[in-house]
Order: sequence, then structure tokens, then C-alpha cells
Amino acid sequence: MSRRRRIEAEAAPATGRGREGELLGAVFADLRWVDLLDLLIVAGLCWVGIAWMREARARIALGGMAAIALLFGLAQWLDLRLTTSLLQGFIALAALVLVVVFQDDLRRFLEGIPLWMLGAATPRPSDDVLDELGSICFGLASRRVGALFVLPGREPIDRLLDGGHYLDGRVSEPLLWSLLDPGTPGHDGAIVIRAGRVSRFGVHLPLSTEWAEIGGGGTRHAAGLGLAERSDAFSIIVSEERGEVSIACRGRLERMPDARTLRERLDRFLRRTARKRHEPWLGSRMLSAARVHWREGLLAAGLTLGFWIHTAPEAAVDRGSRAIPVRVENLPDGYRVSEIEPPAVDVVFEGRRGQLASAEGQGFEVRVGAEAAQVGVQSLAIRADQVDHPPGLRIVGIEPGRVRLLVEALDP
Repeated sequence: MSRRRRIEAEAAPATGRGREGELLGAVFADLRWVDLLDLLIVAGLCWVGIAWMREARARIALGGMAAIALLFGLAQWLDLRLTTSLLQGFIALAALVLVVVFQDDLRRFLEGIPLWMLGAATPRPSDDVLDELGSICFGLASRRVGALFVLPGREPIDRLLDGGHYLDGRVSEPLLWSLLDPGTPGHDGAIVIRAGRVSRFGVHLPLSTEWAEIGGGGTRHAAGLGLAERSDAFSIIVSEERGEVSIACRGRLERMPDARTLRERLDRFLRRTARKRHEPWLGSRMLSAARVHWREGLLAAGLTLGFWIHTAPEAAVDRGSRAIPVRVENLPDGYRVSEIEPPAVDVVFEGRRGQLASAEGQGFEVRVGAEAAQVGVQSLAIRADQVDHPPGLRIVGIEPGRVRLLVEALDP
């Protein structure tokens, strides 16, 4: 066996699947608490991201961008140069596209982080107000009077409301009937109810363009759904054409068959968003969110573990050798080197596997100083500081440790 092959065998005793299994086993065996913390952080971020994408209005566009990204990765793997260069411009603009397409969703997501951590919420209306609101809605539907009621959740919605008139009156049947009278200003707009009081009426809301969800609904349904797509608010829509009561919440429209079902949906919404007498601590809210989004949590854990298993061998400490040419420098004037034996030496490096792989093609060189060279054969030792190599790699062996130079004098 040649010297170089012997060194490579000592540096990498196993190859193929056995080597992969050995590296992966070593990584699991050397798992540190900071690695566990790293996995938890990444899994948490993936969890939040997946839950956000499921509720994002532009999730279809996000799926298209993910497909383009997968195509780009496949093109790189297959070395499709034309396709890769064409898609590089798209990848470069991906961040800008994300900001433009998901502007509203990103703003809502960032606003929701401190609100969720601080437990922000609106006061819960009293039970008699909720009962009265349900009976009023179905009374309006039976008389074919259109209406749109909005109950804010945890998220601020003032930036989504346009126009209207401010009012601070307790919810009651006479007040709502007077506000919905066709002869009053703003009767076609929405009525905002906070903590059992009418805070604003005649308000215009952003309209949804999800026609498949709106179905045969009119402008009120589009307005209620538009607000539900952009916030966690709860909208009650009374249709004057069909005499039906519907709700819009979390980007969905749902028809209510009776006042009891409407009250159940209101209670469910208020349990999630309204302020309780004893607000639960942050850990309790995290457990509650985990129970709701456990499917997204399992998917995030699987993706994180798979990515870590894929990258862990790249981070494992490994060894590799390579033949590096010898270059003589600082030779005195009047001399030349006619022969170098050997012309290259085998150097064994230690470092992370990813660094060893990425170092291929980079500048490696052994620089031997010949300041004191004389005519004849010179034997010079090779030290680790004479080897040029990428940072992050450590030299653990040099074979052979000396080189022989045949130095000759130049003709005068």
C-alpha cells in the first residue's frame, strides 16, 4: 500500500453507509444541552411559521414560491445551468416578494406576538348582552333588515376601519333598531361592539375577494369576511335578501341556523379572545396554543429533526488527507532548485465534515524557506505553520516530515 493510501485509510477507516452511521451515532452520542436548545428554538420557529402559513391569506402564493424554490434546488443538483441562472433572479427577489405579497399577514403576525405574550384582550360582554344580541340578529333577519356587527378580538382593528360615527352606548334593542333605521346616517355600515357597548357605527370594512367563500352573499358578507381575513375579529352578518344570519371568523363564513348556535360560536370566540378575571400566565397560554395547533407542532418537529439529521454529519468532526505541492521560497540569488523530493506531501486535516468538503478546490500549499541553502542536497523539515490551508481546519499529521532539495549554482 502506498504512503498516501495508508494515510487516507488511517484518517477515514470507514466509508459509505457504515461511515454515515458511525458519524450520526457519534453526533447523537455527543448531543449537548445547547444542541437540544437549538433544536427547540428551530422547532418553535417552524411551528409558528407553519401555523401562520395555514392562516395567511396569500398561502397559495407561498406554495407557488416554495415550488419554485424546490425547482431551483433540483436544477442545482442536476447541474441545469440555464435553469439555475434563470431562477437565481427569482430567488434574489424572494424577500421583496414576501414583503409585498404578505404585507398584511406579516404585519398582523408581528403585531400579534407582543399581544399574545402580554395576554392582551378585550373585556367580555355580559351574558344578557350576548343573549340580547342573538335575539336582535334573528329578529332583524325575520324582518329582512340587513346588519353587520363587529366584535373585536385581541388584535387591534382601528387601522382596518374607515369612517363611521363614534358612540358609547350600551347594547340594547331600541339603540340597535335606531341605528339600523334606513333614514339614519350610516345605517349601511358596520356596528362595532366593545365590552357590551356600541363604540362606533356606520363603519366601512375592507372587502374580501374570496368569491368561493362568499358564495351568494352580498357586500355585507364580503366586508365581514374581509375583516375576518385581516384580524381575529368576529363579525355577525344579517342578510336582508335571504333573511339569514351568518358569522365571519378566522377567514371563514358560516351560516347560523338559530340563536343558540350563534351564542355557542360567540362563547367560543370570547373564550379565546376576551379578558378573563384571572388571565392565565404565559406558560398556560403556550400549552393552550399547543393543544390547538398540535398537528402543526408534529410537522415542525419532524421537519426540524430531519433537517438536523441531514446537517449533523456535516457538523461532525472528521479527518481527511490531501496531497499538497511544495513550493520553495526565499532562495538566495545565484542558486536554483533543480529537484524536490517528494514534490508533494500528504497532510492530514481535522475539522467539521462540512468544512472539509467545502475546502475542495481552495488554495493549499506547503511553503518551504531556503534562505540558508547551499549547493548540494538540502534536507528541510516541514512545520504546520508552513502549510497554507482554509481556516477552521487543524493539521494533525504530515507525511513525510522532511523534503530533500537539490540546489545548484547558476552559471555566471
